[in-house]
Amino acid sequence: MNDLRIRLADDADLASLVRLRDDAARWMLVRGVTGQWQPGELDEAHFRRVMERGEVWLAEHGGLAVGAWELWWDDQDAWGAQPPVAGYVHRLMVDHTRVPSGTGLRLLGVAERRVAEVGRQLVRLDCVAGNARLNAYYVKAGYRVAGHKRGKAQPGGTPKSFTLLEKSVQDSEKSVRGSVPS
Repeated sequence: MNDLRIRLADDADLASLVRLRDDAARWMLVRGVTGQWQPGELDEAHFRRVMERGEVWLAEHGGLAVGAWELWWDDQDAWGAQPPVAGYVHRLMVDHTRVPSGTGLRLLGVAERRVAEVGRQLVRLDCVAGNARLNAYYVKAGYRVAGHKRGKAQPGGTPKSFTLLEKSVQDSEKSVRGSVPS
């Protein structure tokens, strides 16, 4: 899928972001992943709030939204107070009916390059502790387990326990500078 277009989302994309998130939640439920996301948990106001304090990225193919993720510049709820050395990826999602296998890793790579571009050394994320398959996905993508967070509050849901993962992007910063789409 060489014609994947990746850009910052804006207010016109809010409905597409909610649809992507709900479709990803339904995809998980069909596969027996019940402790992760539920359809209807997040609305347009959620994504608007993230856009105000961080970034929401959208991937399009053929004019349709097929993937997205949130990029935050701090995450005290999961990681506590930290120096500004990391970018925090949240809600990485793809439309599994429209993209080939590997698209999620491709989007994750763009997020990693964005973090390096702004001069931060680490990409951090958290993953529901009970989702062994997703935890393994991130470890295979080069992330290392950095800790655990119990009882993290969830938008629209009950608190959950998470595995905290991080990956250094410091070494790749020079090779990717300028390659992030604007």
